[in-house]
Amino acid sequence: MSMKKVILKRGREDSVLRFHPWIFSGAVADVHGSPDEGDLVAVCSCDGSVLAFGHWQIGSIAVRILSFGPDMPGLDFWEEMLSKALAVRKAVLPAFSGTETDCYRLVHGEGDSLPGLIVDYYRGVCVIQAHSAGMFRAKRQIAEALRRIYGPELLAIYDKSSGTAPFKAGLDLVDGYLYRSPEFSGDDQTVTENGHRFIVNWTSGQKTGFFLDQRENRALVEKYSRGRNVLNLFCYTGGFSVYALAGGAASVVSVDSSKKAMELVDRNVALNGFDDGRHTGLCCDAIDYLKTVPEGGFDLMIVDPPAFAKHRGALKNALRAYQRLNASAISKVASGGLVFTFSCSQVVDKEAFALAVFSAAAQTGRNVRILDRLNQPADHSVNIYHPEGEYLKGLLLYVE
Repeated sequence: MSMKKVILKRGREDSVLRFHPWIFSGAVADVHGSPDEGDLVAVCSCDGSVLAFGHWQIGSIAVRILSFGPDMPGLDFWEEMLSKALAVRKAVLPAFSGTETDCYRLVHGEGDSLPGLIVDYYRGVCVIQAHSAGMFRAKRQIAEALRRIYGPELLAIYDKSSGTAPFKAGLDLVDGYLYRSPEFSGDDQTVTENGHRFIVNWTSGQKTGFFLDQRENRALVEKYSRGRNVLNLFCYTGGFSVYALAGGAASVVSVDSSKKAMELVDRNVALNGFDDGRHTGLCCDAIDYLKTVPEGGFDLMIVDPPAFAKHRGALKNALRAYQRLNASAISKVASGGLVFTFSCSQVVDKEAFALAVFSAAAQTGRNVRILDRLNQPADHSVNIYHPEGEYLKGLLLYVE
């Protein structure tokens, strides 16, 4: 069977030659072979030279590139790429060899040259999320490769792609286990992060079950929490709250609108031995709750909302929302207080987010210093040829 091909317009091969992993639909001159969404296609210049191979998809991004050059990915492609990803984690996160941290992101899409694929590892369990039809269709090959690279330490592989893979591609989007060892039972796992323990439930939790991208920022909150009254907004399962309690916070209030999340917050607080009366969990809307907070009631706030913009069309409204939320936090925090504020919206870049927070500070009239600029950790690596992968940005503010 002849290879399906995508022919680029003249002069539009430059991005491929710069190793950018996306081919936009506007760069495509012709398509040969009538590929279905998710099919492997050859990306060719206008003269027919093969430049790369990738997954075909319907939308503004027409191809997500898996390999550059004229050679088609071989049978050992998945094992080779996942082995490389694991080697990077072992190199940059030495704590994984001990008991201090046993959960991490194994595959971060384009950052690991596997665009459209997320794999998170939770103490022997891999949770997969496919964001493209191509990755969804390859999930069984990916699962087999995971079993080979981890060996007997792998207890289960769970596919949680129903909310991320494209519905229009005719895919059977039903979440479930791709592998389960006889020794493993249950739909959650207790993991350790920087010595703290958390219950992760991938079947009912958001994303893959835990926000691994805030590991280093949670540790920073721990360092600054001693003696402070802490407010953790959009707390999810209480990661920042546990770290603040461990850091010696005088009190911690955790707020989230999800009843299931708040139940896990209480369990995680107790699991770490902090059921000493310092913690209060509130199941309500975080923005509404912040409006009721008295000025000076908290001297450390964590503002970590869900993505306000998932596409460029929502950017303006998102920036206004970030400005309103941060103005509310900055106006309420005590003098000499700290605000950890974040955006996980990929379409909101660092400069735009910083400008929104600057506008918020100016609106309050308070004197505000930036103490630190916060990012995603090393296991959420960014491909240097794909700067769009740097999605998490944050600021640590000191407010007078």
